[in-house]
Amino acid sequence: MSNEPITLTAGDAEATVLPGNGGRIGGLRVGGTELLRQGERYGCFPMVPWCGRIRDGRFSDGAVVHRMPLNSPPHAIHGTARDAAWRTARVTADEAVLTYDLTDPWPYTGRVTQVVALAEDALTLTLAVETYDSSFPAQAGWHPWFNRTLGGGNGQSGSNDGDSGSGGGGADVSIAFDPAWQEERGDDHLPTGNRVEPKPGPWDDCFGMPDGVDVTLTWPGRLELKVTSREQWVVVYDEQEAAVCVEPQTGPPNGLNTLPRLVTPLEPLEATTTWAWRRL
Repeated sequence: MSNEPITLTAGDAEATVLPGNGGRIGGLRVGGTELLRQGERYGCFPMVPWCGRIRDGRFSDGAVVHRMPLNSPPHAIHGTARDAAWRTARVTADEAVLTYDLTDPWPYTGRVTQVVALAEDALTLTLAVETYDSSFPAQAGWHPWFNRTLGGGNGQSGSNDGDSGSGGGGADVSIAFDPAWQEERGDDHLPTGNRVEPKPGPWDDCFGMPDGVDVTLTWPGRLELKVTSREQWVVVYDEQEAAVCVEPQTGPPNGLNTLPRLVTPLEPLEATTTWAWRRL
């Protein structure tokens, strides 16, 4: 099948999936209101085969050191799949299945499958990384850009300029979660290995949630959205004016070096996140 854009619908929810642009969710509209940022940094992209930064772009697999391109110097960031075209394997009215075969510069062969499933009140994303060859360390997760404010139902990105639309859409989103710890962040934006008490934002930080990721975004008077996952790690980024990011992932930044998860022919790496919403 082609990698043309896909539109999924369920009730008054509509999601745009972009196989040709990194398997990205290009937009998520509820009742015509766009929840995901549009423009240059937009939508939600899968982070695979690693999440966040790899220190100096280097990771070890046994005695072998691999080097990834430094696309966020001096580090490599967010995997390779977001820069590639994915293939569409199957589409229904409310579900799309995409695949991506790992290739250079990633040194191992494998396949990534992403399932995007839309319901009237939730979007569920699933990633699976499989290999039929050599085992390798990997990570998987998602990087959504949620609008800081919601427009008036015109599908446009919100802003902080008081353009509230109807129902108080101009109010900033609030982020509520109760992590067990925060990964101490070094000057290089990578975890130092120390766990500290969670600190107030703004954040560009990784948090541990041993019982599973559970973060609530609330746009006052408009919408509440809960980001949940069985995974135990979440990066929260809210240092930009236009958007906030809540990123469930299978390990911390630089995790290929510090907390690798092994993909083997018998055991794929699988991760799921659900965004469930309700109107306020």
